[in-house]
Amino acid sequence: MSVRVTLNCQVKADQFELLYPFLEINLPNVRGFQGNRRVSVLYDTNSDEMLLDEEWLSVESHQAYLQHIAENGVLAKLAEFLLSPPQIKYFEQLDV
Repeated sequence: MSVRVTLNCQVKADQFELLYPFLEINLPNVRGFQGNRRVSVLYDTNSDEMLLDEEWLSVESHQAYLQHIAENGVLAKLAEFLLSPPQIKYFEQLDV
């Protein structure tokens, strides 16, 4: 079973052009981290809102990744592009 993780991020005005190359460099690291199955990035240019839509083996595997990027500085660098910390939500898929 896997878990769907969404991270809603409010990007600072005029920062997406700088954020985009950061994402290009760092998304392969997310995709290669143990437990990650998929990452998609969605962006609303009207509101400067970015949605990271991810699939992980478990909540724990995602939280291990967050700990990893907190320790190596990537999370702090991402935060520089955002107005506030991402809103993180965990969803389990229902078989209905």
